[in-house]
Amino acid sequence: MPVIECDPTLARERLETAGIEPESGNTEHERWRAERGNATAVAYDDKVVVQGGDTARLEGLLRDGGGRAHVYFDGASRGNPGPAAIGWVIVTGDGIATEGNKPIADTTNNRAEYEGLIHALEVADGYGFEEVEVRSDSELVVKQIRGEYDVNSPELREKRVRAMELFAEFDSWSLKHVPRELNERADNLANEAFEDG
Repeated sequence: MPVIECDPTLARERLETAGIEPESGNTEHERWRAERGNATAVAYDDKVVVQGGDTARLEGLLRDGGGRAHVYFDGASRGNPGPAAIGWVIVTGDGIATEGNKPIADTTNNRAEYEGLIHALEVADGYGFEEVEVRSDSELVVKQIRGEYDVNSPELREKRVRAMELFAEFDSWSLKHVPRELNERADNLANEAFEDG
């Protein structure tokens, strides 16, 4: 349950700018509360507490945002195709901004890798980062996105298009292949989602 130390009045203005209308709090201690998807933000005197599922988008609106982030992602499939999951980690100069994982529909390993990239970019965009440096141990995804490999699969072509749309949301971006040990946290999170799911 993320706790964001902030001025609740400024946080409310950020939400209203994004088209989210906060409501009155449920108790005398709550200044306001707002919902987006499955997440709820509750404002107190000097902080906002975000609870529920998929809190990243709501958190992104409440935080100052901006700046540069390193984005790590991974996707995994057991069976190829089979049960699949993704993991992501977003790091700034202050440390880990957010991380998470979730099971996804049965799919192949390559599709799971693309799903991991797409979700990580959506989270980074939700946080308001202006620049992203994305790292992955999936050579196929990295080289397809960069245009070094052809994308023969219609499903992967569709996912590449979606990823490129998300990259276009940032002022600048880079995508680099890294060894698995440098992507270990995202890899572990993806694998943990199999046990949690």
